[in-house]
Amino acid sequence: MNANLDRSGARGPSRSQRWLARGISVGVLTVVALLLGTYYYTRPSGTSPAIDHGNATLVARGRVVYENNCASCHGAKLEGQPGWRKRLPNGRMPAPPHDDSGHTWHHADRVLFDITRNGLVPPHAPANYQSDMPAFNSLLSDDEIRAVLAYIKSHWSGKVMQWRSEALKPVRQP
Repeated sequence: MNANLDRSGARGPSRSQRWLARGISVGVLTVVALLLGTYYYTRPSGTSPAIDHGNATLVARGRVVYENNCASCHGAKLEGQPGWRKRLPNGRMPAPPHDDSGHTWHHADRVLFDITRNGLVPPHAPANYQSDMPAFNSLLSDDEIRAVLAYIKSHWSGKVMQWRSEALKPVRQP
């Protein structure tokens, strides 16, 4: 019996057509996964309130919290560790900058809050990803985390803040 004939005797798709169909399916699923991932990482704050970088009292409190808990890794001027884009010998990434030159500003406030509170763990990093970013939930209160994030955001340029306001607009619900 010919491999391309089905039980009724009709000709079915060839092996190359089946592989092409599988490849297209995998491609479509990959694109959907990337779009969902992009939405997840850039969607607006959910359960944690937006971080108010315009509140001078909050920013001042955040500066102290940052200096005491974050500057040793992320730099006194938010500059990150040298070579932050290249893996360390242990396979982990150096601490990134929190200024305009880094990628912190690409993430929604809720994501930044979650990463600071819980560490760089799923869903914000792949399963089994190892990071030197600790969870601060046992060291800092939620208010202190919001304050340090307000301090960080207060250093971002107008260009970055404009980009964020456009890119992180709420998605309209039907």
